[in-house]
Amino acid sequence: MKLLHKDIEKDNAGQVTLMPEEAEDMWHTYNLLQVGDSLRASTIRKVQTESTTGSVGSSRVRTTLTLCVETIDFDSQACQLRVKGTNLEENQYVKMGAYHTIELELNRKFTLAKKSWDSIVLDRIEQACDATQKADVAAVVMQEGLANVVLVTPAMTLLRAKVEVTIPRKRRGSCTQHEKALERFYEAVMQAILRHINFDVVKCILVASPGFVKDQFITYLYKEAVRQDNKILLENRPKFMLVHSSSGHKYSLKEILSDPTVTSRLSDTKAAGEVKALEDFYKMLQHEPDRAFYGVAHVEKAADALAIDTLLISDKLFRHQDVPTRSRYVRLVDNVRDNGGNVRIFSSLHVSGEQLTQLSGVAAILRFPIADLSDAEEESSSDED
Repeated sequence: MKLLHKDIEKDNAGQVTLMPEEAEDMWHTYNLLQVGDSLRASTIRKVQTESTTGSVGSSRVRTTLTLCVETIDFDSQACQLRVKGTNLEENQYVKMGAYHTIELELNRKFTLAKKSWDSIVLDRIEQACDATQKADVAAVVMQEGLANVVLVTPAMTLLRAKVEVTIPRKRRGSCTQHEKALERFYEAVMQAILRHINFDVVKCILVASPGFVKDQFITYLYKEAVRQDNKILLENRPKFMLVHSSSGHKYSLKEILSDPTVTSRLSDTKAAGEVKALEDFYKMLQHEPDRAFYGVAHVEKAADALAIDTLLISDKLFRHQDVPTRSRYVRLVDNVRDNGGNVRIFSSLHVSGEQLTQLSGVAAILRFPIADLSDAEEESSSDED
């Protein structure tokens, strides 16, 4: 998704112009739209024409309309998005107030105006437009003296850094020049990884090379991480995966990604974190039920007590067309974030999202136990009696 223009006032009213570039962007757009929004986009309209002889014909014309959104229909299989509403600005083909359905198209811009842009919608735009947000997988493809640091998104491969260091050959009786150059090379690659890889987003880092270059680099990386007490590298150690490649050039990435061991590890990486969060919630529910809450009323009370460590919430709740209900969920997310909690927004198109929907779409893992709220409510009601 490309953000072409953004104009949001201090009262959070305003408009943005976006261009969807891939099928996944239609899903993001579906999550941005709400009934009552104003949508301006290019569309096809069937127009009836009458000739001088009185015969009536019809033709299809392309025109730009601004609709007040009334119904939103998303086909998840075809990734098609249709928006129906009434025309807000009269033009030569369509009267004011007339109904029309716009089917949003890839690589055609649209402008969306809202009376209030909340944090969830703005986050969604940032996520859709920032390729690094989608890059679940990073790869370091290397050979002696050459390394490419690459981010892999669902749609493309982004080269973030190219490291080149001249490595002199080993001389008989002396390897010091060779070893010093190798150390300089490994240090440069380590710095490129720390600079360009967002460990909060990336779920797996593939380190690939011919021979033993990858193994020697990883040994150096961990040794330096311990020496420098680099918590980012030490905490993310399980994310590194060593694989063979025929060279250190970027084109070797294709053979790496088609390796069966890699594909099994990467299967649905985007959702892997969500699946683990849900597993953690169910484990907590089983072993420490006072630290696992679900249902919006209970989760809100836990948020008010500043008890939430991780909030699990389905994106389905933010598509609620009742504004006060939607605002309630937005407030909950903002509250948890403001108090240092983690927020995981689950896609309802994924299995883990469907599971979360069965828990009314919202659940929380708590920092500390709170006695079961339903018991507390029953006790307070019995005290009143």
